Amino acid sequence: MSHDELPLLTAESAEGGCGDGCACGDGEVYETGLDPALAELLEAAGLDPVEVEDVAMMALSEDLAGGEDVTSVATVPAEAVATADFTARQAGVVAGLRVAEAVVSLVCEDEFEVERHVEDGAAVEAGQVLLSVRSRTRDLLTAERSALNLLCHLSGIATATRAWADALEGTGAVVRDTRKTTPGLRALEKFAVRAGGGANHRMALSDAALVKDNHVVAAGGVAEAFTAVRAAFPELPIEVEVDTIEQITPVLEAGADLILLDNFSTEQLREAVALVAGRAKLEASGGLTLATAREVAETGVDFLAVGALTHSSPILDIGLDLRSS
Repeated sequence: MSHDELPLLTAESAEGGCGDGCACGDGEVYETGLDPALAELLEAAGLDPVEVEDVAMMALSEDLAGGEDVTSVATVPAEAVATADFTARQAGVVAGLRVAEAVVSLVCEDEFEVERHVEDGAAVEAGQVLLSVRSRTRDLLTAERSALNLLCHLSGIATATRAWADALEGTGAVVRDTRKTTPGLRALEKFAVRAGGGANHRMALSDAALVKDNHVVAAGGVAEAFTAVRAAFPELPIEVEVDTIEQITPVLEAGADLILLDNFSTEQLREAVALVAGRAKLEASGGLTLATAREVAETGVDFLAVGALTHSSPILDIGLDLRSS
């Protein structure tokens, strides 16, 4: 399939083409080129089907660059059909299977059947088959890299998050992501954090207020910044960043909902927890590592903010294997 042949994002093309093998049925029609049943699965996972299709289209368009998969066109007969297995090459936590399915579905013409073996958030072993797809061989190979790029990336985030969640188990603390995400992939990356057992911080600047050091400078003080935000947006939750114990009491007295303790030592975190005494939620941030995660959590903070979940997690190695005829 060439770049120009990719389906347009129109309501008329919303019937998609998953085929009988994906257990599709009648349901709400989304204004996407994805199968309605697949769109419902994405929405159930907290993802916007339109946004997922946009990301998939962008990935495919980038890979085809206005042309076609010349290697596959040259080596594979046009009428050839095959079954391909998305297979884990290493153990980890998988996320993005429905996203990968969306990518493949946009390329595959005519016959397209899927068999879903595991769900997002599942712990998988090396060699385990995650998703099987049957379609034209050329189309499978054309979609392969775009689908794997997203699936491996999101599964890497989920795997890293699960390691943090496991380290915090039993402490009452939760690992959270940040807005340090890849442009265009925030919703998908934050979904992967959820799949791995973590929690999301705000999705966008408009969801909640986070008063940081530059806001403090601009407003003339921590308490002043908090008061200004509360007056302007009384209905929104407000988190305030502090970098000294002395800044906590004024913020508490102003009515902060959540206090971010930036680069506090574990001793300072314990002092902050005792000072706040449950009057606000506390989030540790800055310089956190998996090796010290449990020690930090045991100070009594509610959250650990870990930007590395989305900006530095290595991929989980997953491959696509054509079955022998």
